[in-house]
Amino acid sequence: MSDNIAVTAVTTKKQHKQFIMLPWKIYKNDSHWVPQLIIDQKMLINTKKKPFYEHSELALFLAYKGKEVVGRIGAIINQMHEELYHEGVGHFGFFEAIDDKQIAVALFDAAAQWLKANGKKIMRGPANPSVWDTNGLLIDAFDIDPVILTAYNPQYYIALYEAYGFKKARDWYAYYIDHTMHFDPKVERITNILRKKKKITIRNIDLKKAKKELKQEVREELDLFKIVFNEAWEANWEYVPLTEHELDFLAKELIPIADENLILLAFVDGDIAGFSLCIPDFNIALKRINGRLLPFGLLKILAYRKKINMARVLAMGIRPKYRKMGIDAIFYYETYQRGIIESGYLGGECSLIVEDNYDMRDVLKGIKTKEYKTYRMYDKKLT
Repeated sequence: MSDNIAVTAVTTKKQHKQFIMLPWKIYKNDSHWVPQLIIDQKMLINTKKKPFYEHSELALFLAYKGKEVVGRIGAIINQMHEELYHEGVGHFGFFEAIDDKQIAVALFDAAAQWLKANGKKIMRGPANPSVWDTNGLLIDAFDIDPVILTAYNPQYYIALYEAYGFKKARDWYAYYIDHTMHFDPKVERITNILRKKKKITIRNIDLKKAKKELKQEVREELDLFKIVFNEAWEANWEYVPLTEHELDFLAKELIPIADENLILLAFVDGDIAGFSLCIPDFNIALKRINGRLLPFGLLKILAYRKKINMARVLAMGIRPKYRKMGIDAIFYYETYQRGIIESGYLGGECSLIVEDNYDMRDVLKGIKTKEYKTYRMYDKKLT
């Protein structure tokens, strides 16, 4: 490799540590970056413990300039994606690099060659490692901190991606609403009419029950989510169903940080119709502990938990037979009331909404939210 740049597969314990810790170098002067928990970053690439890798493969690469680590990338084969779409798509993610075109090319080449060797025709990403984790390249709003479980990257990554030949595949949008954006009074009237006319009821999940039943493997509350989960996203671009193990793993990760008042279930005449999952923006606390729980990080998180004044609608799903009934609008209104009016949150983000989900985007525009961030997925044909 020219200019003393070398790319090597990650195989040793030392290389795994270098891979995980590289972002602390890339973002050391970026005040908007939020260091994620190192323990969580280890789990994202743990092919023995993260359920995603029960059906997927991961290859990690590091770029060195001399002895200095200057970049990283992961190449991913999601077998469930291939079985569903038969497109020959392989994914890449975890890309981080200093602002150097040669280094970026070397990393993208390493991922592309590995994917080609495994029969893939298209390279798509970033996915870290899947659409259900942090994904997409931030292409605007670099002066705003990321909210929990959303991506953040330097602006120069756009040029590095596009110089390599990546083309836009899809955009996702994030929408913002704060305490100054009051709902039109007619929204409340309409939602009340819809509830009565369509026999729609809303309740929050019982987290105490969820914790207890998850432990005992009797999962009535979580099973309601599962009924909706894979039905609701089936028509979405890049949809891949979550396995039973993945859903349970996700629940165990989210329950400790959740606000049960903001996790809502909708029923139509007693039948489960949809759910809305909104969680506090723990990035506000994570920003203050630099990725480490020990020795004092956990105490800082507990101290700052009460200061968290933002939330994120992480997922919302409605079963196909109950769409066009206004349930999504009811969810947003109910979340606004519970989060901002009753609990004192100053604002919230609804994300990520894929660009061709016009129904959801129209609802968000109708309640006067602000489209304020864009995340992009890219494709490149492997020739």
